[in-house]
Amino acid sequence: MSSSRMIEGSDDPVGYFIEDLTYHGKTERTRESYERVLRRFEAHLEDGTSPATATHRDCMAFIHSLRGNVADSTVATYAAYVHRFYGYMTEVGAFDGNPMTLVMEEMDETIDKDPARRDVSIPAMRSFVGRINHPLHRAVVCTLLKTGMRVGELCNLDLRDLAVTDAELEAAYPLGTRAALADRPNSLYVTPDATVGAELNGEIRTASNKRKRATVIPVDDELHTVLKRWLAIRPDTTSVAEPLFVGTAEGWGERLDPQSVRHIVKRYAREEGWYRTGGGAEENVTPHYFRHFFTTHLRDRTGDRGVVKYLRGDVADDVIDTYTHNWGDQVRETYEASVYRLLA
Repeated sequence: MSSSRMIEGSDDPVGYFIEDLTYHGKTERTRESYERVLRRFEAHLEDGTSPATATHRDCMAFIHSLRGNVADSTVATYAAYVHRFYGYMTEVGAFDGNPMTLVMEEMDETIDKDPARRDVSIPAMRSFVGRINHPLHRAVVCTLLKTGMRVGELCNLDLRDLAVTDAELEAAYPLGTRAALADRPNSLYVTPDATVGAELNGEIRTASNKRKRATVIPVDDELHTVLKRWLAIRPDTTSVAEPLFVGTAEGWGERLDPQSVRHIVKRYAREEGWYRTGGGAEENVTPHYFRHFFTTHLRDRTGDRGVVKYLRGDVADDVIDTYTHNWGDQVRETYEASVYRLLA
């Protein structure tokens, strides 16, 4: 369904959006969550007001109606869903603008977008990493913990997205060939261009990256070490994209997919007593927990919310531009001076 068809005939923008989520490969569970929230928003609007005509005040009134009835984390989640709905509809030309942009900027920054979670200290996480001996598994876990990237973003990394100052690795692998890494050694490039079912670097992707803008994340000496150990045993791959992380068991030499990464993390978390079947987000340690861990500890150590948001890929264009243009001073130096140690 094109945006022109939407503009010409559809009176159900929520249904249009949910249908497009299907085309983009979103799971049924995700689509149901979005529809439940968006229908609730739609029902809250006053008579005569539709999502297409709602203003930022209508959106603020909806968010306000949630407070006191649901947890703060749920308020933030609902706001994010409505924001993404408007962002997409604006992008395809169905709506003229996104009234949630101002609402998101004005929302109380104290709202925790993640539910209360297990409190794992840095020493405890260091011990956890120390018990992971498989080079691939350790590299996957450390990359998630050291960068805060999402599972899909990790799976979509190619060798060209990793730049390291290491003569042995540079001689053996086509590393860091992206132009954006030319003057940024020891870093990882996370692209916004990976989409389920679309071709990227010669390969059809099975996971999407959720970032709107490219991000360059520093690679410190610890991450360099574990990635080098992994590359020393990395199987050859038939993919012309040369994935950074490939299977060493089932799917030998094939790009890791999100399910495989979740299985790796669940295995070690269960052994640690950090994962229980049926346990919720407040109890279980998952790949997304590592993103929460990264955010919490790096923000506390740097005192710089902007750098952390840049690294997570969460910030607006103007802020991204600021950190992109001053990457060495504002990102690398802050990161390297503050990132926690994971190796004994």
